[in-house]
Amino acid sequence: MVPEGLSGERVDRTVAMLADVSRSVASRLIEQGAVTLNEKVVASGSARVSPGETIVIDLPDLTDPSPRADDTIEFGVIHEDEHVVVVDKPAWLVVHPGAGNPDSTLVNGILARYPEIASVGESHRPGIVHRLDRGTSGLLVVARTAGAHAGLVEQMSLHEPERIYTALVWGNLDTPEGVIDAPIGRSTRHPTRMTVVQGGRPAITRYSVDQTFDEPLPTTLLTCQLETGRTHQIRVHLSAIGHPVVGDRDYGGGRPGIDPGRPFLHARSLTFRHPIGGETVEAQSPLPDDLTEVLNSLS
Repeated sequence: MVPEGLSGERVDRTVAMLADVSRSVASRLIEQGAVTLNEKVVASGSARVSPGETIVIDLPDLTDPSPRADDTIEFGVIHEDEHVVVVDKPAWLVVHPGAGNPDSTLVNGILARYPEIASVGESHRPGIVHRLDRGTSGLLVVARTAGAHAGLVEQMSLHEPERIYTALVWGNLDTPEGVIDAPIGRSTRHPTRMTVVQGGRPAITRYSVDQTFDEPLPTTLLTCQLETGRTHQIRVHLSAIGHPVVGDRDYGGGRPGIDPGRPFLHARSLTFRHPIGGETVEAQSPLPDDLTEVLNSLS
């Protein structure tokens, strides 16, 4: 139960104090749906607690070993230097170990190719400063040194890197471009999903129309740019405006007629300031063959 001394405290701070973990770990537990308050999944770390409320924290087994190297994991490398690596992640490859995915992740493959990353950042996801969803393909940057990790984490917190995605969505949009500014938090009905919710974390997605199609069904190819980087952000935002990502079964995009076998979402461009040298690093990833095949079938 929430003690009297924590009356009115933010739930993320409450979790940190009660579980004796850092604020970042507490926030991650909330993002993963591992915290309930009065038997309801906590959707936002900014929620306030009251004395006597029942809070349950599902802590992972902290004795789990660090990820092991696995040289069978396949991934592309777009850029590498002694401090950073820009990876081109294939769809269906999970970024780092977690509940239900103890190994066979991108991190396991990275450790095989760059073993020094084992001591960089958090032990369960060494080198990782941002993620892509399991079904999303494309670019992410990984830190090879502690200095690079600190610099990249700061840039991500300030939303400095430019991250551009290609998405195919259901229907035709009313305007050629727009901005979706809607807070995102954990769904209380589906703990593994996110939703637009009052009191959620600020989230902004910009989009522009690249091409529209009528056959076999009305769809639109979009360029999306993240101003923030919330979990499932593009997928949640596009679903919220009535144009879910084609193939995205979690957010209303799994419909008959066009089936990519995964969400039609690709992180095609990543631009950031090198955390050590300061120069601009730009990386591009072409649309994967599976999504190109879908696109070629539209008219």
